[in-house]
Amino acid sequence: MSAPIIDRPVLRTGAGRPRMSRPVVPPELRRSDNPAAAVLRTAVSGPISRDNAARATGLSIATVNRQVASLLSAGLLRERPDLTAAGAVGRPRVPFEIDHEAYLTLGIHIGAEATKIVAADLRGRILGGLAIATPQTGQEFAVTTVARSATAFLQRWHRRTPLWAGVAIGGRVDPHSGVVDHPKLAWKGAPIGQVLGEVLELPVSVAPHVEAMAASELLLPTFDARRPEPDTELPAAAQHGSSLYFYVRETAGIAVTLDGRVHTPSNGPGSIAHLPTGSDVRCTCGRRGCLEVTVGDRALQARAVGRGIIPAHNGTAGTTINDLYRAAESGSDAARELLAERATMLGQTVALVRDMLNPDRVVLGGQAFTGYRPALGHVARAFSQSTQLAATDIRISGFGGKVQEFAAVVTSLSALYADPLAAVRRV
Repeated sequence: MSAPIIDRPVLRTGAGRPRMSRPVVPPELRRSDNPAAAVLRTAVSGPISRDNAARATGLSIATVNRQVASLLSAGLLRERPDLTAAGAVGRPRVPFEIDHEAYLTLGIHIGAEATKIVAADLRGRILGGLAIATPQTGQEFAVTTVARSATAFLQRWHRRTPLWAGVAIGGRVDPHSGVVDHPKLAWKGAPIGQVLGEVLELPVSVAPHVEAMAASELLLPTFDARRPEPDTELPAAAQHGSSLYFYVRETAGIAVTLDGRVHTPSNGPGSIAHLPTGSDVRCTCGRRGCLEVTVGDRALQARAVGRGIIPAHNGTAGTTINDLYRAAESGSDAARELLAERATMLGQTVALVRDMLNPDRVVLGGQAFTGYRPALGHVARAFSQSTQLAATDIRISGFGGKVQEFAAVVTSLSALYADPLAAVRRV
């Protein structure tokens, strides 16, 4: 199916030149009960019949038929007559699926050291991406550099119509204006949403990255890169009850999900960066043993260098945390011991936070958990020894080492998934 032509409003600026005007739209980090959204969601994991969509959503077959017709007209769905069951009669018997070939969304995760830019189809599957070093030379230059890199990357996808851009980033985010305060990058009032909207000529949503990671667990199926189709269905349990998402890589953060909606405090997410761990590592705040400087990748790498476990430099490139992982995998007892120390602190801290909030389930994300899998046993053991509550549902995020990219993807898709017909009209 060819992509429909979408009229784009034009704002005249300077010397009569047309310039696109694109709004910053707050992300919708929730499972929407909008009928069109519910029907679209049933097709995320593959083709489905209208009857099965009605059973999955609880909507009447007449309502499902109306929503399918509207979504087909908008170009978000397409029918699959080749999959119609033998002997079935009439269009309602024709399965439908998300049209994952006509459109794309652009996801950008801005990290303390690296920025990931990815294109995704409407199922939430990553089509391709690139990574650049996050500029450290001032916020205006950094924001402009990210916007230009995203524009150049988007030009690769000339056969698809871009619908939306989403940014996931640490620090404090104003979701209505897309303005970000990011202490680690020394950004204050950085207008990332406005700049990207003007440069990309797309609607833009900006979200705190850990909240976006929690939303990806709600809204996106997990994909195995070796297989062409989704590896698991969307978790039905995530629609109800509460979840704690615990993230650690360079930074540490948590997000809470309640009944299919990520809790987004009006004054920004809380912080676990300075929770005490009992270590002797000095923090920038002046205290010792704060969580982020004890378990973060950069801090752990520095300690590995300081202990002589890995060299300060590796050829022409600087040492990375991956050098520590490789040393452990190659049999270095000192490397394994350091990684076990971090894993134990992680398990103890997860238990502490879990006991305070007592969620129905816990999801662990970030390369501090997934970068070196043998350490997970230490995490589990420390958690079990430290928690004072009964056993709970605790698991590692299915997005593995791509949690940052999928956080950006879900931010770019959230408005479409919350109210797809309104989102297309806005574009």
